[in-house]
Amino acid sequence: MNVTSDPHVASAIREYFDSGHTYEVILDMLKTNHEISISLRTLKTHLKEAGLYRRGNYSPLPEVRRAILNELRGPGQLFGYRTMWQVLKQKHKLHVKRSVVMVLLRQLNPQGIVSRTRRRFTRRTYHSMGPNYIWHVDGYDKLKPFGFALSGCIDGFSRRMMWLVCGASNNNPAVIAHNFINCVKSLGVIPMRLRTDLGTENGTMAAIQCTLRHAHADHYAGSLSHSYGSSTGNQRIESWWSFLRRGRSQFWMDLFGDLRDSGNFNGSHEHQCLLRFCFINVLQKDLDECKDLWNKHRIRPSRLASCPGGIPNELYLLPHRYGSRDCGFAVEERELDVFPEGRQAIELCGDSNIEEYLHHTVQQNRLEQPQDWESATELYLALKNVAGF
Repeated sequence: MNVTSDPHVASAIREYFDSGHTYEVILDMLKTNHEISISLRTLKTHLKEAGLYRRGNYSPLPEVRRAILNELRGPGQLFGYRTMWQVLKQKHKLHVKRSVVMVLLRQLNPQGIVSRTRRRFTRRTYHSMGPNYIWHVDGYDKLKPFGFALSGCIDGFSRRMMWLVCGASNNNPAVIAHNFINCVKSLGVIPMRLRTDLGTENGTMAAIQCTLRHAHADHYAGSLSHSYGSSTGNQRIESWWSFLRRGRSQFWMDLFGDLRDSGNFNGSHEHQCLLRFCFINVLQKDLDECKDLWNKHRIRPSRLASCPGGIPNELYLLPHRYGSRDCGFAVEERELDVFPEGRQAIELCGDSNIEEYLHHTVQQNRLEQPQDWESATELYLALKNVAGF
């Protein structure tokens, strides 16, 4: 039986191909993640039969243009042509040349081109031994005036985003610990080191990290597995926040700012809860998309870093291809179950009483749950009028 005829194998091959991986990496992924070994010739034959080509068979230009216009209506207005090209490939399943995307963006979003033509600043040289050698954790507060607090974590070697979560608070130690435990549970591994700033919200997570590492015998075992430092020194995650500002969060800041300027948002507790209730799922969906696209995009090599260039998912999952190794430590789920933070439920809008009232109002008035920022805005304005906030 031809192993590529298995629908699960065929689906995995298509996913790896659509993510932009090379043939050699696809073969390595199949062998490493699925314990399947096939030849390069077999892989190429399967891709040909499935109609998957690197060149030729490009998507119709009007379809590409419509997809770009659709993205430009939202956070996509902040994308450069490389990011837009990746979104078209992975989200819209369109096959298009990157040069074509660049030309179309110049026509459809000239203001965005101008706004991105500014020079970068120089960063310090960064060193890391391999994936899970050190995770960088930090909060993002640019959306806090509107009631949204973000928490993120990035792997220092691969630059893979481990989690990116929005909620009512990123100052609650239980919330940060909850994100950490969920991530560790999904991976089955804890990092060798954890790096955070001096905020008290990181204390519980730091204690969990040190507890899980206390029985190990390496140099960073126990209390040395976590380190505090200034926010400006938390280089990897701070750099990523600047990317998020350029590529995503500026859109949401402008959208919520328009609600404020039009007199529909005053920053009160009730308005923040209402805004979270209407937008948090839509915003989290956008952050998930941003995280997924980042983890699948290619990072160019830099002379200012000892870490190799490449695709974050490849760097994280296949470190042997880059002369490195996984530095993490396996952890079983039963070890994590002793921490109550991993089992707590996170409130949608941060206030159980207001949340219950809003759910009742939505059902009573037969309002639809939002699917995008436009329907979320309509729901917000409708609920604001009904509730009298």
